[in-house]
Amino acid sequence: MAFNYDKLKGRIIEKFGTQYRFAEAMKWSERTLCLKLSSERPWKQTDICKAVELLDLAQEDIPKYFFKEEVQNIEL
Repeated sequence: MAFNYDKLKGRIIEKFGTQYRFAEAMKWSERTLCLKLSSERPWKQTDICKAVELLDLAQEDIPKYFFKEEVQNIEL
């Protein structure tokens, strides 16, 4: 299942300036972060907990940032 991480990407830029700096704070390569943000690699619970802390998110914000399902656009 693919998730939409646009809101998460915005928060990363807001707090860290670049995805690279956020990846460093998570102790990941930039490639690992890109794979997670494109739904090619899943987020582990520990990853989400650390990201929530680094991004100053509330626990109730987790679904909005990590579990928003991707909606497929179909042109008629």
